[in-house]
Amino acid sequence: MLKPANLGWREIPWDQALRAAHPDVANALEKALAGQDLGFEEGLILANVEGDDLLALVRVADEIRRRVVGDRITYVVNRNLNFTNICIVGCAFCGFSRGPDAPDAYFHSTDTLVAKSVEAVKLGATEVCIQGGLPKNLDGYYYAQLLQAIKKRLPGLHVHAFSPMEITYGVEKTRLELREYLLMLKDTGLNSIPGTAAEILDDQVRRSLSPNKLKVRQWIEVIRTAHSLGIPSTSTMMYGHTELPEHWVRHLLLLRDIQKDTGGFTEFVPLGFIHSRTKLFHSGRARAGRSVHEDLIVHALSRVLLNNYIHNIQVSWVKLGFEESLTCLEAGANDFGGTLMEESISKAAGANFGEYVSPGEFRAMIRTIGRIPAERATSYEIRKVFPLPDTEEHLPLEGLPVFDDARHAPMSATGY
Repeated sequence: MLKPANLGWREIPWDQALRAAHPDVANALEKALAGQDLGFEEGLILANVEGDDLLALVRVADEIRRRVVGDRITYVVNRNLNFTNICIVGCAFCGFSRGPDAPDAYFHSTDTLVAKSVEAVKLGATEVCIQGGLPKNLDGYYYAQLLQAIKKRLPGLHVHAFSPMEITYGVEKTRLELREYLLMLKDTGLNSIPGTAAEILDDQVRRSLSPNKLKVRQWIEVIRTAHSLGIPSTSTMMYGHTELPEHWVRHLLLLRDIQKDTGGFTEFVPLGFIHSRTKLFHSGRARAGRSVHEDLIVHALSRVLLNNYIHNIQVSWVKLGFEESLTCLEAGANDFGGTLMEESISKAAGANFGEYVSPGEFRAMIRTIGRIPAERATSYEIRKVFPLPDTEEHLPLEGLPVFDDARHAPMSATGY
């Protein structure tokens, strides 16, 4: 198995690694290198690789990354606004939600969220990412009112907000048509949506994770409708729980099909399951989170299967930690995510990495693997490239955290 602490595998050229692979693996990877779409059976072969075959997958995925997006590693300066942790859905994989009477339940006021947004812009943020729980008595127009308040104060700020689950809940509450509801959000300031609430896009798996959550067809409908209205989205996949490699492949191919039709996905973000404080794990229904082996496969596989369609593969540093994130950035990924400034969902689930990374820290870490840092906008337009180190770059005082146990890595910055 490839290990983050073992640098030797990084020195093996992709073509040398390819020659050592099993013929079936090599054939699939050669097809991907030629820019051809892989099918389900080829994807499944790659999803189950080990040893030399894993090395070939990782090195070829990184070569495809180099050809598609070059040697820049991007990041965005942003702030997370988790406006409430009160939620009625009851997802078995969530450690964030609380009942309305819980002592640590909260619902931030609109004035507080506007103030946090203003503070973020003063600190250099170009984006706020807004998500939260689903309170029973939420006003269906709350999302639009919050957007309006933030945009009134900060018209140029990119607001990346509200998962397909939240949008579905707003539609239910207002009884508007989905298209009408999304147009209302767009008109009041919504710029893009997070493609979370995807988990695994397989209804059988979803029933074991959260029977009350939206179905696959609903997630797809929200995403496709948003894209048709000019509202782009991210795309995600949660792995390391009850799913199998075949589910990864079907999920990625479904995202690829949507992207072929709409072109609306800006990136793909693998989200490893964090088990330690969840009902799903403690009830014996899930394994103890994802492994380093799975992290490498999922990030590399996503690059190979999404190839010509979704160019940006993002690591979740809050979940993986810094060392493992850098490893995945050498296995096909090209984006480090956001600075966040604050984050509640991951912390509640047992995250053991920080809630904030400064742009200078991102740049310093990116340089340790010989790549070029670049600050981007949410839409992936490059704002500034940093070809040479500057005086503001520094690593955390303790140095890079040691990644010693994949099972205890933190949750995603934006939930699932």
